[in-house]
Amino acid sequence: MNVKRLLSVMMMVILLVPTALPSWASAETKRTLNDESIYDLLVDRFNNGDGQNDIDTDTQDLSAFNGGDFSGIALRLQHILDMGFTAVSIGPVFQTATYDGSEVLDYTKLEKHFGTEEDFKSMLKELHDKDVRVIADFPLAGVSKDHVWANKLSFIQGKGNTIDWKADDADVQRNLEETMVDFVKTFELDGIRLTKTEGYSKEVLDQFIASLKKASPDLYILSDEETDAAVDAKPNNSSMEALRKSFVRVNPDSSQINQFETGEPNDLIQFDQLTGPRFTYNIVEQRMFPPTRWKVGVTALFTLPGIPVMPYGTEIAVNGKEAPESHPLFNFKTDMELKELIGDLNTLRNQSNTLRNGNFKMLHNQDGYIVYKVYDDEESWIIAINNTSETQSYALDPEEIGSKKRLRGLLDNDQIVETEDDKYHVVLDREMAEIYLVKEDKGFNIPYLIASIMVYVLFLSFLWAVWRKGRKARQERKAAAKK
Repeated sequence: MNVKRLLSVMMMVILLVPTALPSWASAETKRTLNDESIYDLLVDRFNNGDGQNDIDTDTQDLSAFNGGDFSGIALRLQHILDMGFTAVSIGPVFQTATYDGSEVLDYTKLEKHFGTEEDFKSMLKELHDKDVRVIADFPLAGVSKDHVWANKLSFIQGKGNTIDWKADDADVQRNLEETMVDFVKTFELDGIRLTKTEGYSKEVLDQFIASLKKASPDLYILSDEETDAAVDAKPNNSSMEALRKSFVRVNPDSSQINQFETGEPNDLIQFDQLTGPRFTYNIVEQRMFPPTRWKVGVTALFTLPGIPVMPYGTEIAVNGKEAPESHPLFNFKTDMELKELIGDLNTLRNQSNTLRNGNFKMLHNQDGYIVYKVYDDEESWIIAINNTSETQSYALDPEEIGSKKRLRGLLDNDQIVETEDDKYHVVLDREMAEIYLVKEDKGFNIPYLIASIMVYVLFLSFLWAVWRKGRKARQERKAAAKK
C-alpha cells in the first residue's frame, strides 16, 4: 500500500469514527433491503471448494459445469467482505440441466454439483455469521423439458430444451406457490428473486409474494424484470441504460443521469445483469480502457439512489457479450484493480444512512461532468464525477450546503473551502471521481494533520525496519565470511 493510499484510508477512518459500525448495527435501527449492496454470482462460476462433487466437470468447456459450489462461496467469503457487500445473490440452486441453474429439473432438490443440503446450510451459516444476507433465485419459466412436473402440469414449449409453465393454470400456480414456500421454510434464506415472471399476472405474483411473506415476514422479494407486482425491489431498465451510456466512454451525453432525481429508492441499480452483455464488453466495443471506465462508473453505482447490484467479476473487468462467455469461472489470481475502490465506496455507504437513504439533488450535469448532493438532516455529501477528457470545475453555491464549511474528499484527500468569491470550487482532473463529506470549517485541520503525521511515522518506521533488516543481513554475511 503506497503512502497516498494509506493516507486516504486513515482519513476515511478518522472522519467516520462516529460511525465506525454500520448504521443499522444498533438495536433501534432495522436493516432493510435499501441498506443492502448486492454481489450477484452464479454458484458454478465463483469458486470450487469441494472436489468431491466435481462430477463430469470441465473447466475448459464454458458450457459445462466448471465446479463451483456452496463450499467455494464460504471459502471465498473474505473476498466478498473485503469489498463491503452486505448481501449475496447466488442464482438458482435447484437440480438443473445447466451450469447457470436456469433449466430446473426439480424444485425440491439441490443441484448435486453445488453440494448437499448440509453444504448449503453450512454456507448460509458462514455468511450469516458475518452478517451477510443470502438471496436465491426461483425461476418461474424456462425450466428443463425433463422437469419432474412435466408429466403432470400444463406447459408450453419454450426455447431450445426448455418449457414454460402455463401461467394461468390453477394447478401450476398452486404447485409453484407451495414449493417456493417450502423452500424458504426449509432454508434460512434472506431473500428470493423471482425470475422469468413475464407470463404471470400481477394478481398471481402478488399471491406468491403474500404467501412467501407469511412464511417468512422479513424475507426480501426481488424480481429480475420490471413488474407492477408488490416486490421489494426490481430493476429499472431505463436507469441501467442511463448508467451504461453515461460511463461507457469519455465525454458522453450524460443527461440521462438526471432521471435519478425521480427514481424509486427500491430500484436495483446496476450496469449489467448476468443474463446480458457485460458492461466491460460495451467498453471494449467503444475502444475505451475498462479499468478507467469502471473507476468513475462504480462511484456513481454506490452513491446514486437505489440498491447497488454488482455481478461477480466486475472487480477484474470480466468481458463477454452473452453466456457462457460472460460467465467465466472466477480467476482469483487476476489483478483486481477495482477491488480496493469498491471496498472503499461500500464502506462509506455502509457507514452512512444518508448515502443509502438520503435525499438526492443534481447540481450539475454537462457532457460527463456530474456533481450531485446526497443529504438529510444529519449529513450532506457532495459527489463529483469528471468523466471528461479535461480538468473540470464547478462553483458550488453556499446555499446548497451552508457557509463556512469544509468539503473533505474521502477517496483522494481533496479539501475544499469557501473562497473570496463566496463559492466552493469543485475541481477534478480528467476521468476522476471524489466523494466529499461536508463538515464545519474550524480552521486548522487537526484530523488531517494527525493522519499525515501517522502516515509519515509509519513510512519512516517501515524504512527503519528495512534498513535494520539489511544491516543484520550484512553483519551475518560478514560473520559467515570470517568463519
